[in-house]
Amino acid sequence: MADAVTSQTLQDGNQIAVFKFTNISDGSGEDAVTKVDVSALQKNVRGEACTRATIEKMWWQCNGMKVKVLFDATTDDFCIELGENQSGHHDYTSFGGLVNPASSGVTGDIKFTTVGHSSADTYTVIMQVRKSY
Repeated sequence: MADAVTSQTLQDGNQIAVFKFTNISDGSGEDAVTKVDVSALQKNVRGEACTRATIEKMWWQCNGMKVKVLFDATTDDFCIELGENQSGHHDYTSFGGLVNPASSGVTGDIKFTTVGHSSADTYTVIMQVRKSY
C-alpha cells in the first residue's frame, strides 16, 4: 500500500501559482516526491516555459510527522522543514521568498520528504509560488 496523497493546482497564472497538497500516511511515507513540476505549469503570455518557482507563502498543518521541502537538483537542496504536530502560515515575500539556489543539476521542481511518519499521520500544505522564466 501507499500513502493517500493529493496534489491540486488552485491557481496557475502568468506569475503566481498556488497548490494544495495532502497526505494521509499508511506508514510508508514519501521520499523526495515531486510536488511542483515547473515544466507542467502554464507558460507566460510570451509563450515561455516556467523554469523555477520561488516559494512566497505557505499555510500548513502536520499531525504526527514532519515535511521536508526540497529544491530538486543532482543532490536536492534543503529548503525548509515543517514541524511535527505544528501548523502555521509563513509569508516570505518581505525578503523575496525562498529562492531555489540552482545547484548543479537543478530542474526547478519542488519535492517533499516526510519524516517520522506512521499510520494515520497527516499533512496539509498550501503553497504559493512566484514563477520564473
